[in-house]
Amino acid sequence: MYWTKEFNVVRRFITAATLVVGLSVLWAGAASAHIHIVPDATPRGSDLTAVFTVPNEESAANTTELQIQIPTDHPIGAVTVAPVPGWTIKVTRSKLVKPLKTDSGTVTDAISEITWSGGSIAPDQFQEFPISFDSLPDDVSSLMFKAVQTYSNGDVVRWIETDANGVQAEHPAPVLTLTKGSDAAATVTPAKSTTAGAVSSSDVSTAKALGIVGIIVGALGLLVAAGALLRKPRSTPPPVA
Repeated sequence: MYWTKEFNVVRRFITAATLVVGLSVLWAGAASAHIHIVPDATPRGSDLTAVFTVPNEESAANTTELQIQIPTDHPIGAVTVAPVPGWTIKVTRSKLVKPLKTDSGTVTDAISEITWSGGSIAPDQFQEFPISFDSLPDDVSSLMFKAVQTYSNGDVVRWIETDANGVQAEHPAPVLTLTKGSDAAATVTPAKSTTAGAVSSSDVSTAKALGIVGIIVGALGLLVAAGALLRKPRSTPPPVA
């Protein structure tokens, strides 16, 4: 009876550890496929050179177009786009409801959408699209950059959702958090491209693999602790008078 109870304890440990590892692997794969803005936080009112990292989620189609919407409800002083080899850039401007006063003068219209086309992101690769923002707004805590990703097979993925009620959105829009702090400029350096206009996903896969290994090691620790129960000597019952 004693060994049966210990076996049941070990079995429960193994089941829980397996479940944790399985869910963690699935989560890591899903999270890595989202479009991200890097860095994803900067002080309000600061200048920022950021990169939108766009992965290819499909196994038999290339990403051929990307659209990023620039919010105008809280206007940015100036937006400039870095050229990306192999891609053509189209900039759309819109008239602001309320003119924005900057150090360079009053701004009455602003970039509201940027479209990259003509290039290609192959399966298992991602591409970085750099954008420079001058004089980010200081009257809001975050900016949402809705994105539309088009594939060569006609599929269109709209990254326009937000998390709600603690549930992670399936296609979340990239969000830049604006924090309280100094107006020091923030800059991120894009990764070096391994092919024309495309970056290998090896670095992303390596980071994800290391995270998964850490989770597995933790789960194995649980198994070791459970195994110690099997090695624990069985106590001798007191003699019956």
